[in-house]
Amino acid sequence: MSRATTALACLISSILLTVATAAPANAASGTSDWDYVALGDSYSSGVGASGQTGVCLRSPNGYPGLWNSANHPASFRSVACSGATTDSLRSSQLSALNAGTDLVTVTIGGNDVGFASTIITCTLSSDSGCAAKVADGLKVLNEQMPAKFDATYREIRQKAPNATVVVLGYPILFDENAPSCGFAGMSIPKRKSLNSGAVELNKAIKAHAQAAGFIWSDVSDEFAGHGICGPSAWLHGLTVIPPTDSFHPTGTGYKSGYLPALNSAL
Repeated sequence: MSRATTALACLISSILLTVATAAPANAASGTSDWDYVALGDSYSSGVGASGQTGVCLRSPNGYPGLWNSANHPASFRSVACSGATTDSLRSSQLSALNAGTDLVTVTIGGNDVGFASTIITCTLSSDSGCAAKVADGLKVLNEQMPAKFDATYREIRQKAPNATVVVLGYPILFDENAPSCGFAGMSIPKRKSLNSGAVELNKAIKAHAQAAGFIWSDVSDEFAGHGICGPSAWLHGLTVIPPTDSFHPTGTGYKSGYLPALNSAL
């Protein structure tokens, strides 16, 4: 590996420690007396938006904070954390829930199947190497994640027996048609491999969330036409300042993508 490639690998590793203007949100009926808790990973903590603080990189401009500002529930608490997996969610986030919790939102699963390492591999390796890494993640998804999803959703329901629970998916990251993807950008075959992996991940999350009796909210429609490499991206590509924003929604992505998806689910 050349010095340049090694430097790029180090940059991307630091980037992936975690794994626009929308119409005003319509307040869900009766939300003023709701107690709302946001769980999940970096896509729920708000990585990619402005105003991130703390080790979990929580931002009031992620979709949970935006929904809170628009709807003014009785209480709001986000315990979502950058880098969270199903295991860390179960061990460190569920204490925020109780029988009085009315609304729970969550994104989880991307880090379990190797989001960060897959992005690194696909950035640095060949098209075939990227495809092989995505296949490794799909093997984890098929062999290990069913039990992890079921346990996670079961424990959420046990901790918040009376809550409406909305499980949100992940956007399809890349525009597959753009001829160029900028510095260290992905080739079209790599983009297709990564997008196909995201589709399968969302299918699995949907199946297990609905089996648990939760509401599934797919964000793919909201983000359609706004993938990385495209002319109107709502997701960051490889970002240097701050590096952790890389491959996460922009502020517009949360406001015009995730927030409408949550509103439609409610």
